[in-house]
Amino acid sequence: MIIPIRCFSCGKPIAHLYPKYKKLVEDGKSQKEALDELGIKRYCCRAQILGQTDTLELVNKFKKF
Repeated sequence: MIIPIRCFSCGKPIAHLYPKYKKLVEDGKSQKEALDELGIKRYCCRAQILGQTDTLELVNKFKKF
């Protein structure tokens, strides 16, 4: 699934923060620290980011062409 442009609940733009969040987590920060550092305070926005799964790599394995 692709990260939504805006939070479904409050409408705050969050898509631009996801690559930064992913990089912080890959660099060794905890999920909570990364979200706090990016300034994501609302629980609805935090849930959108935490619930995101990168399925693109998995789907690409099953190309038909």
